[in-house]
Amino acid sequence: MFSIMSISLISLIIPSIMALLSILISKKKNFNREKFSPFECGFDPKSQPRMPFSIQFFMITIIFLIFDVEISIIFPLILTYEINSKLYWYLTTIFFMIILILGIFYEWFMNYLNWKF
Repeated sequence: MFSIMSISLISLIIPSIMALLSILISKKKNFNREKFSPFECGFDPKSQPRMPFSIQFFMITIIFLIFDVEISIIFPLILTYEINSKLYWYLTTIFFMIILILGIFYEWFMNYLNWKF
């Protein structure tokens, strides 16, 4: 019992001492304001805080997420082919594919897939 308590105490004391020494010895200074400012993708953090993004980037992201989630729904359909009754499986798969095809046609006719340069 004593050895477990001593090992626990040592495992708490040694990291605490090392963290304290790291804080005391570190050369980190708060003089350089630009160095400690957030850096995101090359944007200057001291300029305009919100830069307008093209709606096409947003729409492509949403389309990607929708069709990425769709893959996670198709996999169980493939795995359950032998388990479920064939008619139920075919109806479910056809209904799901019709929804996906209607979605891609909607995106096509709304010109979400066309890039303007």
